[in-house]
Amino acid sequence: MHQLRRITMKKVFKASLALLAAALIFSGCSKSNANAKKDYILATGGTSGTYYPFGGAIANIWNTKIANMNVTAQATGASAENLRLINKGEAEFGTVQNDVMDYAYHGTDMFAGEKLSNIMTIGTMYPEVVQIAVSEKSGIKSVADFRGKRISVGDAGSGVEFNAKQILEGYGLTFDDIKKSNLSFKESAEGIQNGTLDGCFITAGVPNSALQELAFTAGLVLIPIDKDAADVICDKYGFYTYTTIPGGTYKGTDTDTPALAIKATLAVSSKLDEDTVYEMTKALFENLDELARGHAKGKEVTAESAITGVSVPFHPGAKKYFKEIGLIVY
Repeated sequence: MHQLRRITMKKVFKASLALLAAALIFSGCSKSNANAKKDYILATGGTSGTYYPFGGAIANIWNTKIANMNVTAQATGASAENLRLINKGEAEFGTVQNDVMDYAYHGTDMFAGEKLSNIMTIGTMYPEVVQIAVSEKSGIKSVADFRGKRISVGDAGSGVEFNAKQILEGYGLTFDDIKKSNLSFKESAEGIQNGTLDGCFITAGVPNSALQELAFTAGLVLIPIDKDAADVICDKYGFYTYTTIPGGTYKGTDTDTPALAIKATLAVSSKLDEDTVYEMTKALFENLDELARGHAKGKEVTAESAITGVSVPFHPGAKKYFKEIGLIVY
């Protein structure tokens, strides 16, 4: 009897040791997972453009403000490629144009037949203005005057080309109504300067170097978007926002010019968990002073403007943050 009790106690002791060991292993694994380095890719753009250094400034905030965070800003071919990388799981974040993101999410325009379902929004960052410039000799006062005129609408298949198409549509025009050219920003400005073009569309930050050079050499006129047309365009295409090109931006442009803008946007994989994205959204928008020091465009980023021009759903983590600070109520 005594021997049986000893054997039983021995078994209980061994079982207790086994349970303790398992608990320690589990605890160690949990601690290890909690402290594991989070390695993410932020897809940006070309090294000579804005997206790459701007993305680097964002990554720096995340890496310095969040424990165990390691985000790498990766040079890419910009918006369309970034969205495909996120959708395929080859990047977790991307700096993209919000109109291109809209096309990708809904499978339209340049993404016709290719709907990307794994992309969501953290927030919009800064405006990229659709600037419409014409020669001083053209006599053009409005987009409505473009009928029959020689107009460059950016590279074929580019976001600029779609911007031009949508704005013309707001005035009841199509590409068939103009003499369309597909030229780069530099080529467009040169065409206006040498008289082979009457006008052009350029979607970019303000000021744009090609237009600055044109203003200094041959002069230019900026064409405003009137409110009625702007309302029609914005109602149909939710990624546009109203903006103004300040007078004096280009030589000879002394008055403000009403315009439409798309927005550089921070996209995220829908597969990332809510807590992680909440933490990263909070860290970014609570350190905008550092973003401004890291890149000039950071000065244009605010939490209030980050919820405008959004046509692709917010990630639940980003939405949680914006609700927390009272900017989103739904």
